[in-house]
Amino acid sequence: MSQALKVVVVGGVAGGMSAATRLRRLDEKAEIVVLERSGYVSFANCGLPYHLSGTIEQRSSLMLQTPASLAARFALDVRVKSEVVDINRESKTVTVRNLETKTDYVESYDYLVLSPGAAPVMPGQPGADRAMSMRDIEDLDRAMAWLGSKPSTALVIGGGFIGIEVAENLVKRDIAVTMLQRGNQLMKNLDPEMAVMLTTRMRSAGIDIRFNTTAVEFTKKTVTLSTGEEIAADVIFSAMGVRPEIGLAQLAGLRIGENGGIWADAEQRTSDPSIFAVGDAAEKTDAISGEPRLATLAGLANRHGHSVANAIAHAPVVPATPALGTSIVTFEGLAAASVGWTETALRAEGRNIRIVHAHPANHAAYYPGAETMRLKLIVDADTDQILGAQGVGGSGVDKRIDVIATAMFAGIKASALAQLELAYDPQHGSAKDPINMLGYINRNVAEGFTSTIEWHELEKYRSEGWDVLDVRTTGEHKFGSMPESMNIPLDTLRENLHELRGKKVVVHCQVGQRGHTATRILTQEGIEAVNLDGGYLTWKAGMASKGDQK
Repeated sequence: MSQALKVVVVGGVAGGMSAATRLRRLDEKAEIVVLERSGYVSFANCGLPYHLSGTIEQRSSLMLQTPASLAARFALDVRVKSEVVDINRESKTVTVRNLETKTDYVESYDYLVLSPGAAPVMPGQPGADRAMSMRDIEDLDRAMAWLGSKPSTALVIGGGFIGIEVAENLVKRDIAVTMLQRGNQLMKNLDPEMAVMLTTRMRSAGIDIRFNTTAVEFTKKTVTLSTGEEIAADVIFSAMGVRPEIGLAQLAGLRIGENGGIWADAEQRTSDPSIFAVGDAAEKTDAISGEPRLATLAGLANRHGHSVANAIAHAPVVPATPALGTSIVTFEGLAAASVGWTETALRAEGRNIRIVHAHPANHAAYYPGAETMRLKLIVDADTDQILGAQGVGGSGVDKRIDVIATAMFAGIKASALAQLELAYDPQHGSAKDPINMLGYINRNVAEGFTSTIEWHELEKYRSEGWDVLDVRTTGEHKFGSMPESMNIPLDTLRENLHELRGKKVVVHCQVGQRGHTATRILTQEGIEAVNLDGGYLTWKAGMASKGDQK
């Protein structure tokens, strides 16, 4: 009888625990030791901010498993407050420090799984040690202790996922929140005309968002900003991002990737074939570029942990899935979701892309409760490959981004979105789903039925002598319009073509649909015309985003 495998897992959350529990299902005889530096394992770190406000009432609800429950169900030897401080690859041993007794011991392994996660980036200025992060249960407990002192003001540094979630839950506690963002917009996974809607919603909730601003000095109750202003801040949360925990891997001489994470192959093996790496510390492959990237996504970590267990147990291995970066954040009911690359990033790379904006209702407009969402599709203009998508709105945004993420995974082209058969009744969708609409619009442009320009291209066209034609109703035009735009409603366009002869025209309506019809009329009449993608609403959002950049 062969000797049972011994597998040591460093890190007891997400990827590490996924590897451990999957391996037990595959191999009942293996000795599996899980070493976790903190005092807790298998906790719901994505849910931590929601306990700040009491939305998740019980702290215990965040504890998915305990060492005792994992021992009972999976026969795992789980040791908390146990930090691995050294790896001896030659002897296949790790040195473990018991953080309670401050003593070290040595543990052998046949295979080692590294899942150390990522450490929060914290401000380094004097006095900044009072800033808190939100990565584990200990962080949560510290934050709840501070909130127990009844603070009235809070500073959140960083406008990404964690920053927005923390800010929302502090507002629910009636705490005045200031948010600092080093750049000129929230959520770098969104393009500016999409992110601005989240900014507007947060500001309407009372959050004081400061763009292009950093903290330079901290005192016990105040923070001095890069603008020179001093603001009150009883509590400070750092949401400046994370860095992969690679110290242990570096010490062991493992290969570090070009993006600063632990290098791993398609089976998550490191440069040492007996050592695997999963989770936030490990580099992934970007699904769009094929290049290495970092991606701090729990779903990826869990899937990669599953693959590692299969590799160790000699079960069929599904290679590590390239990362699309599918993600979502919600503030007071407004969801902002994305997948793939942004227009901003792709244009910086010089890609030839096609953009589609749409503003459909989440379900049939005639059914009560319909809400408008804003969708953006980013397409390779040469191949029709979907490169990214974004959605902002209420109910139904998650569904549409998930459908597009699935299409991207399956290699479905953008025009084929028009043909997808999706669930429909008036409460949940439309006969022509928003996904179908994106496909139809893309197909019209790809096949040359209409030409479009983007909101940020309008001024260039104006400078080249193009006129702007608003084909909305007279009432819509009076309610809000672009400077120096002509107004000829679509239904009267044919009888007023004489006003447009000899002109080059950028056509727009509210969201793009009437503009497409008008463009078709004009071009067939020999008038040079392009449609403003996404219409007046997208242009207005884009111009608002430029205002935030001041």
